[in-house]
Amino acid sequence: MPTTGLVYDDRFLEHETGAGHPERPQRLTALRRYLERTGLWSLPTRIEPFAADDELLLTHHTREYIDRLSAACISGRSHIDCVDSAICPRSCEAARLAVGGVIRAVDEVISGNLKNAFCAVRPPGHHAEADRSMGFCLFNNIGLAARRLLARHALQRVLILDWDVHHGNGTQHSFESDPRVFYCSFHQHPATLYPGTGYADERGTGAGEGTTLNIPFLPGAGDREYREAFETLFLPAAHAFDPQFVLISAGFDAHRDDPLAQINLDTLSFEWLSREMTAFAKATCGRRLVSILEGGYDLDALGDCASIHLRALLEA
Repeated sequence: MPTTGLVYDDRFLEHETGAGHPERPQRLTALRRYLERTGLWSLPTRIEPFAADDELLLTHHTREYIDRLSAACISGRSHIDCVDSAICPRSCEAARLAVGGVIRAVDEVISGNLKNAFCAVRPPGHHAEADRSMGFCLFNNIGLAARRLLARHALQRVLILDWDVHHGNGTQHSFESDPRVFYCSFHQHPATLYPGTGYADERGTGAGEGTTLNIPFLPGAGDREYREAFETLFLPAAHAFDPQFVLISAGFDAHRDDPLAQINLDTLSFEWLSREMTAFAKATCGRRLVSILEGGYDLDALGDCASIHLRALLEA
């Protein structure tokens, strides 16, 4: 029987962001420590990442941006495009590996070798636009995964659920006119949190109108509000879309202990979301689901939530 895949590589730790930066290598070491402590580390099938080449990156990003990021890392610059997006000489290589890990996970799941997969990668991706970095993100990992499914695997309906506490502006902007991708984001209200996009009236454009669903929450919202929105807003729209594959931008920064936002989910809510999504994938697309790590900046909350998320995938 197919099992769950896990993307993890110590080379992701070589993306050094500097003292005091929230998106730091310790995020992954903490995540691994929790997986080892709970006995989950050895259970999934390990997926070996590869460094995505320019041909693959060009399916989503511009040539100018790819070249500019590579040159900035080689030259030893401290950031790219904005001060939030810290880089070092190894950052571009780590970002290419993150993309390669995600692509390999998608290929393995759609081939039937794996039922689902969790990609514990960094740098994260959902803020990255086609032509620039934003908000800690260099390449849009989940956007590139969706492109792979549409082009290489010829799917016609791909669903992306983004539960990171920050709106995934880069992912939305990449697909808001494409009716083949349904993008839904649960996030803190854009009037109160970076990046300032993701209002409820942003529903897509042109042929893609209606395949973007933004569900913003005011600061202080918690478990009850998320569950109600999931059941009454997201699930009916997602079932109507009838996806052939599910992708999740799995940020764990809506946890009540996270320092960068003001949403109050507890750990059990991430378990509930994870189990609801594996059940949804089973009902709609033969269990085909790949989740990709985004945010989560309290190390204990991140490790705890990632562990229960992976357990839910394993038990799907």
